[in-house]
Amino acid sequence: MRNICVILCLGILLGTLSCEKFLEEKSDKSLVTPSSIEDLQALLDDAVTMNTSTPGFMESMADDIFLTPSTLASIASGYSLIYSYNPEYYSYGNDWSKSYQVVYNANLCLERLEDIGRSMVNKSSWDNVRGTALFFRSYYYLLLAWQHAKVYDESTAGHDLGVVLRTGSDFNVKSVRSSVRETYEQIIGDLKDASLCLPDHPQHVMRPSKAAVYGLLARTYLSMSIPDSALKYVDRALAIKNKLMDYNVDSDINGSIGNTVPFKKFNKEIVFYTEMFAGFGLHRPARAKIDTLLYASYDDNDLRKAGFFRANSGYHQFKGSYAADANIFFSGIAVDELYLIRAECNARLGNVERAMSDLNSLLKSRWNNKVNYVHLQVTTAQVALELILRERRKELLMRGLRWIDIKRLNKEGAGISPTRIVDGKIFQLEPNDKFYALPLPDDIIRITGIEQN
Repeated sequence: MRNICVILCLGILLGTLSCEKFLEEKSDKSLVTPSSIEDLQALLDDAVTMNTSTPGFMESMADDIFLTPSTLASIASGYSLIYSYNPEYYSYGNDWSKSYQVVYNANLCLERLEDIGRSMVNKSSWDNVRGTALFFRSYYYLLLAWQHAKVYDESTAGHDLGVVLRTGSDFNVKSVRSSVRETYEQIIGDLKDASLCLPDHPQHVMRPSKAAVYGLLARTYLSMSIPDSALKYVDRALAIKNKLMDYNVDSDINGSIGNTVPFKKFNKEIVFYTEMFAGFGLHRPARAKIDTLLYASYDDNDLRKAGFFRANSGYHQFKGSYAADANIFFSGIAVDELYLIRAECNARLGNVERAMSDLNSLLKSRWNNKVNYVHLQVTTAQVALELILRERRKELLMRGLRWIDIKRLNKEGAGISPTRIVDGKIFQLEPNDKFYALPLPDDIIRITGIEQN
């Protein structure tokens, strides 16, 4: 255990710092214990650790993709188990460990800040480090909760198993699983504290900001099925950043929407930038085919059809990542998601006109401008909600959001059952099945003794 901890600690602290032109590589690889605010900011600016490994197993499990028999046959033995909703042995180098590397960095920075102290001279940089650390910790706790815990249910959250809430850097502190309620209370508390520390706009979108904090609070409350609170914070986020790309002609489009890589990196819609960890690689574009009914649901004049997909062996693969790379999935917070959160919340609260205004604004920006866009009009909140949820899936696919959407919607009775066919056998994940809370890595269970799902 001690050796594992030492290796993990050193791996975290000595990680390469990179973020294209924004972040310069830190040359002092001997740094083990950061001692200045500049050191702490550099640790949080380690894009490889902090921004490029958000949990990806959820995307492999969701219903937006499928694998052909030939693709399954080419995958290493055993990896198809998790694809067919069966427990799979997986050890270090997974979503869990990579997320807790981020948590460790955040906790270390928060501890060192207390040693340094806040003063009139350093208050701006001190606050930014504190807010950034709190944001990253809550960001990954939320994703881990979506992947490894039951969906939030007020009646059971007090005893449902949540994630391990580590709030310090001491590896000798025993790991225990919190409840789902405690998990979400920690996330929300961290984010509210972070909102007091961060600027409206970041120096770069790989750093969090007030807009990102408010967007993440909106995400959190939406996943908890608390639309009034989600609406409160998404309004605040959109008050800071609200520009959508026009998929017809925009400075953030790489020439044509039909190009292999249609979107520029760090485009105007991005509020906070992260990339998804490949995990077992089941959801990689070259392997994963887009569900045929989902692809067929896009109108030919919907430019997302040309922007998001390309043909692949008789089917279609995803290419519309805001990571500006056909093989990397953007998993951060963007303005289009904020529009859809606000639209959904307004529909759930009975504000039909407001809900449809946001939905139409988004869809018009994605519509072929050579063909007149006809605004969608509805008279009931339920019909508005159905349209918004349909477009949410079509707009936000492959961003790590579908899994929690399935979980929260099934709690309401949506009856969504992802289905797989492997070796001629049909595997169906029934609504509210215990497997929606994915098993924790086996080595973590062995080492810590914490309770498995």
